[in-house]
Amino acid sequence: MVLSNASTPHMKVANVDTLEWLEVPASNVGEAIVEALALGGIDHLFFTSGTEIGFYQEAIAKARSSGRSAPKLITITHEHVGLNAALGYAAVSGKPAATAVHVDSGTQHCGGAIHTAWHSGLPVLMTAGAAPASYPGSMPGARDGGGHVWMQQTLDQNGIVRSYTKWDHRLEQQDNPGLIVGRALQVARTEPCGPVYLSIPREIPLLTTSGARFPSAAQLGIPRPAAPDSEGINEIARKLVAARNPCVVVSRSGRNPDSVPALVELCELLALPVVDSNSRAYLCFPMDHPLYQGSACLSDADFVLVLEAGVPWLPGISEPDSRTYVAVIGLDPIQHRIPTFEFTASMRLVADSLIAVRALIVAVRALINEADRERVALRAAHWGEMSRSKRVEAEERARAGAKAVPMDPIWLSSEIGRVIDSSCIVFDETMPQNRLNEYLRCGRPGSYFYNPASSGGWATGAALGASLAAPDRNIVAITGDGFYMFGVPNAAISASVRHRAPFLTIIYQNRSYSTGVTKVAGTYPNGHAMRAGFDGGYFDPPIDFAKEAEAAGAHGENVRDPQQVRPALERGLDQLRRGKPAVVSVWLPRLMQDD
Repeated sequence: MVLSNASTPHMKVANVDTLEWLEVPASNVGEAIVEALALGGIDHLFFTSGTEIGFYQEAIAKARSSGRSAPKLITITHEHVGLNAALGYAAVSGKPAATAVHVDSGTQHCGGAIHTAWHSGLPVLMTAGAAPASYPGSMPGARDGGGHVWMQQTLDQNGIVRSYTKWDHRLEQQDNPGLIVGRALQVARTEPCGPVYLSIPREIPLLTTSGARFPSAAQLGIPRPAAPDSEGINEIARKLVAARNPCVVVSRSGRNPDSVPALVELCELLALPVVDSNSRAYLCFPMDHPLYQGSACLSDADFVLVLEAGVPWLPGISEPDSRTYVAVIGLDPIQHRIPTFEFTASMRLVADSLIAVRALIVAVRALINEADRERVALRAAHWGEMSRSKRVEAEERARAGAKAVPMDPIWLSSEIGRVIDSSCIVFDETMPQNRLNEYLRCGRPGSYFYNPASSGGWATGAALGASLAAPDRNIVAITGDGFYMFGVPNAAISASVRHRAPFLTIIYQNRSYSTGVTKVAGTYPNGHAMRAGFDGGYFDPPIDFAKEAEAAGAHGENVRDPQQVRPALERGLDQLRRGKPAVVSVWLPRLMQDD
């Protein structure tokens, strides 16, 4: 079997020398499952122990002792962290990832990370043990032990996640286990990529075999990325060249890092400003480029090109005018995973973003003339000046709060921006009011990720997975204290120590839920909750995150002095570079209430 890059190098597609099914040594079904995972490109298995999934431990150890490939088993002590780590690993490595959890309860413990996986666009195989149904003593793995074996059986364990997966299956005795694993990975890796779920009853992995024969995921075939309709590309190119005030909205095209330089080339060709959609997730355009605007009102645009954006803008005063030409390009341009979707478009084009952008470059070059180039030069100067002005305003805003105590969160954001360099990969789970994206200067493709969905607690787990995928990079998770606690950080940090996968976490510690304070105040201005002090909106006094980190084996530091923020962040990065995870928690004022 030969693996080679296809037109989307980030997510590799396998070419095979033969379609003849593979013969692998396996004395039981569990070993066949592990062989199929390895052949399907799974090199890390994020594992939370359970009685019925112990076959993974045995089969992986046996494969390695025999010199055969097998996934590296990454022990995670909480399933929510494990699934988020798998997502972080897949995002940074460009490979599929897999998890293993304990029956229905372990599946439920994945919690909101299941929602994140569904909206991430990343290929993750979630596996779970399932309770045995065989009569006690009738076969290996049959019901025995305590009453919990009976209590773990449900009417439909797979139904827990069915609304959040592309495919699910319960492995049965009549199944070819290698084929089922290959099929699961084929579906997960087919664009638009996403999570799949396989439940494995305890008896099944113990069934004996005399070898196994099955097709790999590559032999089943991973489809190549979709190319755009040529007429659609030509129409978009004509509209782009003729537009007086065009704009590009991005969110997820940067999942493939190769799309970033391609989009830069297109945007520089026509001086197209780039703004993040309301559902930004990946670095799609360099933050330090003069054409990057971060956010902008689209009401004056006469052409809007939307690339892989779930929610391109919020309806209201900043949305495009009804006469604006809107072209949406993506692998799923109608967002079929969102049941109700009211955004209109002049054209929706099913296509891989990289292929579409490259096609647009060719089409645009054939159309532009000297007059167009003069307009483009003026537009480039305008947006370059806008970008420069925004940076100046951001710096002035930060300096205004440089000495505030408790600390101004904008000052913290600006100091973070000063210490993050090109060696870093950032996992950003901050709230919009902290304006962190105005101070970051991430320009390297694949160097920035934002929570791709709305379940908090993603950043620390994702950073752990990223550290395993890119041990030569400095991984930085930036989050608020509420989301930090959602993320089960002790499990993430202890796994970071155990597996030598360090990352730095920076925490905005305001002891407040924005949903329970500012959002409540906005919904009920001067209401009873506001007058009563927002009961339910604060968690004060807080946990000492530094001591908690130290207890887990990390460097921990609390900061209250605004002038000590940067030295503390630099110490955290230094610890990270020395191979030790670090947590820097910065004390900020509570929302809408004096300390």
